[in-house]
Amino acid sequence: MPDRPFAIPAEVSDATVDAGDRAVRLTNLRKVYFPQLGLTKGELLQYYADVAPLLLPHVRDRPMVMKRYPGGAESDFFFMKRTPAGAPDWLRTCAVEHGSGSVIDFPVVDDLAALLWVVNLGCIDLNQWYATCDDPGRPDYLHFDLDPVKDPKKGRTPFEVVRAGALILKDALDGLKMPAFAKTSGSAGIHVYVPIVRGPEQHDVWRFAKAFALTVAAQHPDILTSEYKIAKRPSGRVLVDYNQNAWGRTLASVYSVRPTPRATVSTPVGWDEIEGGITIEDFRVDNVRERFARVGDLWAPLLAKTKRVKLERFL
Repeated sequence: MPDRPFAIPAEVSDATVDAGDRAVRLTNLRKVYFPQLGLTKGELLQYYADVAPLLLPHVRDRPMVMKRYPGGAESDFFFMKRTPAGAPDWLRTCAVEHGSGSVIDFPVVDDLAALLWVVNLGCIDLNQWYATCDDPGRPDYLHFDLDPVKDPKKGRTPFEVVRAGALILKDALDGLKMPAFAKTSGSAGIHVYVPIVRGPEQHDVWRFAKAFALTVAAQHPDILTSEYKIAKRPSGRVLVDYNQNAWGRTLASVYSVRPTPRATVSTPVGWDEIEGGITIEDFRVDNVRERFARVGDLWAPLLAKTKRVKLERFL
């Protein structure tokens, strides 16, 4: 990364910092969030401040679902959608009407101040909406979560099989002339995203994702599955999870730190790197900043207005 433009105080527990023209109150900075590493909350905040120029364009103008780990990475977590009372006056919110008729005001992470405020709540990873605030019911990408199947007796499917499954998915998307971008989930799998022209409603995007996942899994049953019921998923396979396109579902954002023992990071990767044998543990808080400084934002094409898929052709 470039020279550090913003420093989180390292020798105090609480501090108020100026992020642009906004004051952000940060608390418990010396609390250890990753016990095996001794990585503190302050150091987590510093990581996010360092990568903010790359991360913010991917979450800006989107409702943010807060997944809070108040005790750190090994603690229990809880989800929060509604912006909590006491949020700063300058924090932008995004109203999304849900099926029950209730309206939820989500926080929006548009800038460094909002990013620090959300992470300070204990949000180790970021989970943004699949659409922007002006039309939250019309996604501008579809995505697949390639997740290794867990078997109580045989254990989790090896990551090398996840890589093979991702390459199968890429070939299938290539066949439809759909550009595909991959990142490590930072947890156990690989996320594959396709930029689309905003237009189809969320349910139609989900419907296409389901049909595509079921078809590809049926063509490669020795590697892939799209079985919805956990008990019916065959061991040794990779789940092509299309349901993250369902209403209100989210995936950990690109550049998110994950609550794993080694503080792994959801990192954009090239398809050649997947072929070459990357692992989840290759990308961690302690080493990814050097990579990002070297390669830049490999997911920048997902932000472009051009070369997006008109999904209506397939509906």
